[in-house]
Amino acid sequence: MKQFFKMFFASLLAMIIAGVIIVGLIMGAIIGLVAKASSSEGKETKINSASILVIDVAKKYHEQGMNNSFASFSNESSYSSGLYDLTQAIKYAKTDDKIKGILLKLGGSANGWATLQQLHMALVDFKTSGKAIYAYGESISQGAYYVASAADSIYLNPVGSIEIKGFATVMPFFKTTLEKLEIQPEIYYAGKFKSATEPFRADKISDPNRLQIQAYQHDLWSEFASAAAKHARTDTPTINQWTATDAIQFPQDAVKYKLVDGLLYWDEVEQRLRTKTGQKEKEEVKYVNVDDYRNNVKSGSKISENKIAILFAEGDIADGEQEDDYQIGSKTLVESIRKLKDNDKIKAVVLRVNSPGGSGLASDIILRELNLLKAKKPLIVSMGDYAASGGYFIACHADSIFALPNTITGSIGVFSVLFNFQGLLKNKLGVTFDGVKTAPYADFPTVSRPLSPEEGARMQASIDTFYSMFKSRVSLGRKISVGDVDSIAQGRVWTGRAALNIHLIDALGNLDRAILSASRMAKITDYKVVTYPEPGDKLDALMRRFKGNSASAMMSTAIKEQLGSDYEWYKQVAGLRKMNGKAMMAMPFLINVE
Repeated sequence: MKQFFKMFFASLLAMIIAGVIIVGLIMGAIIGLVAKASSSEGKETKINSASILVIDVAKKYHEQGMNNSFASFSNESSYSSGLYDLTQAIKYAKTDDKIKGILLKLGGSANGWATLQQLHMALVDFKTSGKAIYAYGESISQGAYYVASAADSIYLNPVGSIEIKGFATVMPFFKTTLEKLEIQPEIYYAGKFKSATEPFRADKISDPNRLQIQAYQHDLWSEFASAAAKHARTDTPTINQWTATDAIQFPQDAVKYKLVDGLLYWDEVEQRLRTKTGQKEKEEVKYVNVDDYRNNVKSGSKISENKIAILFAEGDIADGEQEDDYQIGSKTLVESIRKLKDNDKIKAVVLRVNSPGGSGLASDIILRELNLLKAKKPLIVSMGDYAASGGYFIACHADSIFALPNTITGSIGVFSVLFNFQGLLKNKLGVTFDGVKTAPYADFPTVSRPLSPEEGARMQASIDTFYSMFKSRVSLGRKISVGDVDSIAQGRVWTGRAALNIHLIDALGNLDRAILSASRMAKITDYKVVTYPEPGDKLDALMRRFKGNSASAMMSTAIKEQLGSDYEWYKQVAGLRKMNGKAMMAMPFLINVE
């Protein structure tokens, strides 16, 4: 027995030592990766003369970029640029003598229409330098073409494809599915346009929802058609006629109507780039991508003590700490707001909102903290693809609000949803429930039975109260009567251009316009622009998964890889379980215009 314990404890000690060594090696590798990433952060990339800046339009550009500490183990860049990085790089390249032009790589587009519009605007400004912009694609989507229309020359593969066909919004409806599964949705909402729950309570688009979809499609298409017409040197009625008659079916049609400037293979495009940059026929074209070029970009005064902060708020609004890479956790964002409020070097804050909304409670907590910041320094809002429902709620008290024409905003309305699974569990699975309670509402809310009429009235009263609060907050921030707010609220979404006409925003303009407004309100001309929070890292995302439910996170990642762009549908349906009777300020179910 003595020998057994001796062997046992010796083996145990060896296992502990081995475990410590392995953990140490892993932590050392992680620290090394972080140190390497940190050492490369801010280090300029050597740019050759006569270089071409390459922009991949098919890439998804979030508001803020992200570091990648794992780049050493892959061919990926150590940093993935965000929209802000991209637009700043284009602005700097305009006066950089080493950059002779821009090449746009076209394909599909995973970006929203306001993101595409901001990129388009940056390219139009770049052209004033006299430098050329080339665009090439083998398959060009409408979103990619919208950006490319700013180019001097657009080239399409001779056997490729191009989409100029008009916009469509297609929504799925699950009412019949729920009926077959014997799942009863318990839905309460305020605002006749508040269509976020429509897929669960109807089998087709309602008349109010159809009206608002037609309205924002019209505004978005007007921007697209205008850009396309300018490149083709025609007018928007002609573009509309081509789409109505399906005139653009083949690459030759795009050339015939001057929507593209030629049908070329990639090697032929490269030869034109060589000619443009003064290189010989066999000489390699000097490309530089945005991710590498960003470290060379210089903006604002580097010596000024005055700072204007851009605070990025992207994603669904949720209670508590941020759990996903692109999510607005109320606790997490409030911490950033307080840091900016208490930093005397920060003279003004630009809140960059790209959010369809979410939790009503979280939205109100964030607005409260923004008001405390606003009491000390100017607060300007710049809207991205979406600043709707809760996304508009957190913006409505700013000193000034700027949006792009293609921004989706408004959606001033509230809803709540519960699902009664009693029929499914009892009739399909044989599960029944019983219980004992000390008060009539002790088990409220519940998914094991339908709500009583009294409980339903309680839910609706809660939603109506939240809706009244929403309207009063907007009334106070925008300095318009509650009655006028109600007339433009009702859950209806608006484009930025329409929002200007009804005073939901102050002016049309991009992020740079908002920064300029902030500097004027702060009465400073010499300042440095800083961004908050610090760019995330894929390592942070990995650690966040381990901190939470790693198995669930890994499954979510696997589903995302399988579904691709359709993952957003899954994400929104799966997110319904977290609502559980909460008051939600979220815009209509996944607005998708293609």
